[in-house]
Amino acid sequence: MPQSGKSVTLKDLAAHAGVSRSTVSLVLQESPLVADSTRTRVMAAVEALGYVYNRGAATLRSARTATLGVVVHDIANPFFGAMVAGIDDTLQNADHVSFLASSGDDPARQARLVTRLREQRIDALLLCPAENTSSSLLDTLDRCGLPCIEVMRHVGETPRGHYVGADIRAGLARAVSHLVEQGHHRIALLTGAGHSSADRERMAGYQQAMETAGLVPDIRTGRHDLTRRAGLERTLEIMAEPVPPTALICHNDLMALGALLALARLNLTPGLDCAVIGIDDSDEAALSEPALSSIATHPHAIGRAAAELALQCLDHPGLEPQHLVLETSLHLRASADHFLHRSREPL
Repeated sequence: MPQSGKSVTLKDLAAHAGVSRSTVSLVLQESPLVADSTRTRVMAAVEALGYVYNRGAATLRSARTATLGVVVHDIANPFFGAMVAGIDDTLQNADHVSFLASSGDDPARQARLVTRLREQRIDALLLCPAENTSSSLLDTLDRCGLPCIEVMRHVGETPRGHYVGADIRAGLARAVSHLVEQGHHRIALLTGAGHSSADRERMAGYQQAMETAGLVPDIRTGRHDLTRRAGLERTLEIMAEPVPPTALICHNDLMALGALLALARLNLTPGLDCAVIGIDDSDEAALSEPALSSIATHPHAIGRAAAELALQCLDHPGLEPQHLVLETSLHLRASADHFLHRSREPL
C-alpha cells in the first residue's frame, strides 16, 4: 500500500526492494548499468509506495559535472603536456577535472571527440582547433550553450569568442632583431601549410619583422607534420640549395631540434654555419647539444589562464568574449649566438 502522511524517500524504496540507495538512484536515472531483474524490483517498489520522481529537481542538482573537456591537435608535442599540466593545476584547486583528447589535426575526428565529450556533459571545452576547422563547430557549441575557450589557435581570421594565446609576433620581432644584430641577412621561417591561425600568425609576425629590418622575407611552408623528423628533412633540403639561408626560425622546438640534427649530419655547426631558433622553449631546448635558442611561450601559464577563464564562464554565464594574449620572451643559447665571432665573406 502507498505510504501516507509523509514523503517517500529513496531509502524507503531501497528497503522495500532489498537494494542499496545508490542502486535506486541509478534506476530512476535510467542507467544501463542496472540488471533488468533489479530494475523490475525497484520499479515495483516505486508503484507500491507511490513514489514520484522529481526529474526537474534531479536535473537541477546535477546541472554541473565539474568536468572540462580539453582537445588539442598534437598530444605528442611537449608544449601541450606543459599546457595541460597548467590546466589541471587550476582545475584541481577548483575541485574540477579534465578529459583530454587529441584530434590529430583532423577536423572530422575533432568533431567526433567534441560530440563524445558533450555526451559526457562537460561544463566547458578548451579547444586548440585542428587545421581547417569549420566555424560550424563553434556555431554548434553556441547553440547548445557550452562555453568554449580557444587556446593557441582560433577558427577564422580573428577569435570570435574566448581565446587565450601567446604574443608570437613580439617574440618573432625579437628573434629577427637578434639575428640581424648577429649579421644575418638570409633568415628563413619554417612553418606549416598556412591552414591554421598559428601558421598565419607566425608568417605575419615574421614578415613584418623582416620588412622592418629591410630584409626580404623567406617563408618556407610545407605539408609535413610539425615534428622533429619534418625539421630534419626540410633542413636537409634547404641546406642543399646553392645559396641557403644562414638562419632558420622554426614553427616549434620539435622542428628546430630536427634542424639541429640535420646540421650535424652535414657537419655544420649551429650558430656558426647556420643559426636555429625554435618556438615554445620546451625543457629539451636547454638540454640539447648545442642548446637551442627559443621563443618562450610559457605553456603552463597558458593552460592556467585558459582554465581560469573557463571557470569564470561557468560562474558568470554570458560573459563577454575575453581575448588573453600572454607575453613571450626570447631565450638565447648556443644555436643562435655565435655568428659574429666567425670570419666569413660579407653576406
